[in-house]
Amino acid sequence: MNRRPGLSARLKLTFSYAGIVVFAGALLVAVAWVFALRWIPDIDASAFHQVVNCAVFVTGPRRSDLLRGFAPAAAAALAFLLAFGLLGGWFLAGRMLAPLARISSAAKLAANGSLAHRIRLPGRADEFSELADVFDIMLARLEAHVAEQQRFAANASHELRTPLAITQALLEVADNDLNRDTDELVGRLRAVNTRAIDLTEALLLLSRAEKRSFAPVPVDLSLIAEEATETLLPLAERHGVTIEISGDAAHAEGSPALLLQLTTNLVHNAIVHNLPAGGAVWVTTSARRGSVVLTVENTGEMLTPQLVSTLVEPFLRGTERVRGDHAGVGLGLAIVKSITHAHDGTLTLAPRAAGGLCVTVLLPVAS
Repeated sequence: MNRRPGLSARLKLTFSYAGIVVFAGALLVAVAWVFALRWIPDIDASAFHQVVNCAVFVTGPRRSDLLRGFAPAAAAALAFLLAFGLLGGWFLAGRMLAPLARISSAAKLAANGSLAHRIRLPGRADEFSELADVFDIMLARLEAHVAEQQRFAANASHELRTPLAITQALLEVADNDLNRDTDELVGRLRAVNTRAIDLTEALLLLSRAEKRSFAPVPVDLSLIAEEATETLLPLAERHGVTIEISGDAAHAEGSPALLLQLTTNLVHNAIVHNLPAGGAVWVTTSARRGSVVLTVENTGEMLTPQLVSTLVEPFLRGTERVRGDHAGVGLGLAIVKSITHAHDGTLTLAPRAAGGLCVTVLLPVAS
């Protein structure tokens, strides 16, 4: 924003220091003057001059002599205090504002797009070091967020371009082959279009979760889990997977639609990423002190902690980008992560010792 020119903070602090020093000196001189006028006993002129020569100020019958002896020394002392206050204040202000100069320099670099710079202010803990540390943490999180958004934008562009490219290729083939079966072409175009719609809706849902554009209301996670499992029961039967749901009432606070989407995504992933036959999924809800817990476990292949740590990245599907009727759009766990964070919760993924995955969602309990 446009601001009018003004004094620098260092100059303002300098004037403040100097003003305080001069004010304190003037107050001290005033106290000494009042004391000299009120408490020094009367003496004659010769004795008065002897006392003045000994540098002791007293009051006497000739106050003009006392004024002539006191005023020059007081003026000289105040002038010295003013000069000392200005020089010392300028030096001290520079020392005090040096950390702010480093923070300002880092902020300018960040404003120009350089987020890798860190202040790393040395010294003991104080207000400036705390501000610098908070600024460094903010830069680190901002850098990670920007890098994640760049990866997300690149992956989203790739994913959105794929169905368009497939559609274009199908139309070109149909245009060159007039005898091609139109029913087959329409079916493939419908499938590609459905995938593009699913991807777009997933992106919109992800954006909505990140913006927290919802009014929180009390939600029972146990009822949400029952609704999600009932909806996905036909899918589980087609894949030969059994679903077991258990637990107590778990009252959280948030968006019922988003929490249902979170639970549905977790159960859906647990079903489709399971054993070829004889797989199982366990859905559990519980309440702890100050929080509620939703746990979804499934059987499956052995997973490494390194692989599990990447599953919440957008468009990543296990070890590779798979395609199939249940491959999804690669945003399932990314949406779960965003919804969890939008509800001030914690998402934890861990491989099971017997194979498969255990996902735990920890949410604050409803007030």
